[in-house]
Amino acid sequence: MANNLYTAQLFLDTSGARSDIYLYSPQCYEKETEMKMRIDYHAKFSEEPLQAILALEKYVHKCGLEAKLLELVKMRASQINGCAYCLDMHSKDARMLGETEQRLYALSAWRETTFYSERERAALEWTEAVTLVSQTHVPDEVYEQTRKHFSEKELLDLTFALVAINSWNRLAVSLRAIPGTYQPKKSSAAAS
Repeated sequence: MANNLYTAQLFLDTSGARSDIYLYSPQCYEKETEMKMRIDYHAKFSEEPLQAILALEKYVHKCGLEAKLLELVKMRASQINGCAYCLDMHSKDARMLGETEQRLYALSAWRETTFYSERERAALEWTEAVTLVSQTHVPDEVYEQTRKHFSEKELLDLTFALVAINSWNRLAVSLRAIPGTYQPKKSSAAAS
């Protein structure tokens, strides 16, 4: 099933079962460097579905969770989802809030550092479990650990923040939002 964008490689795994792996071909890399947005959903913010996501985003920004914490979890979800547009946006917003370069650079390896508080670590663990819900089913152990650091309302708000960023990630990745075009507002971190 390989096409001109992919090459197929066949190998046998340790059990002897056949596995096909598809790798990007050089033509695909050339094509991908010509960044072009498929649909400019930013221009469609007046449409009802996007207004619903924006309303959720506005709620999250006013819910009482720390702004820097929200930017960290948005970045972590965006890393997992491979969303360059949202990574660019939220790293800029985090810097505007005073987040350090060290913590931003180490975010994908947060378990291996001492740069994050216990509350932030619980939020990052929750972020990973919720973002990877089809793989993790959000284990009880993760819930219990997170509840030690977040009230019931805070955990709901954190989960709503993850619902929002995962929605934005899916829009940006599938519609090819172009990273580097976002500029943060001077007064505060902007909505996604």
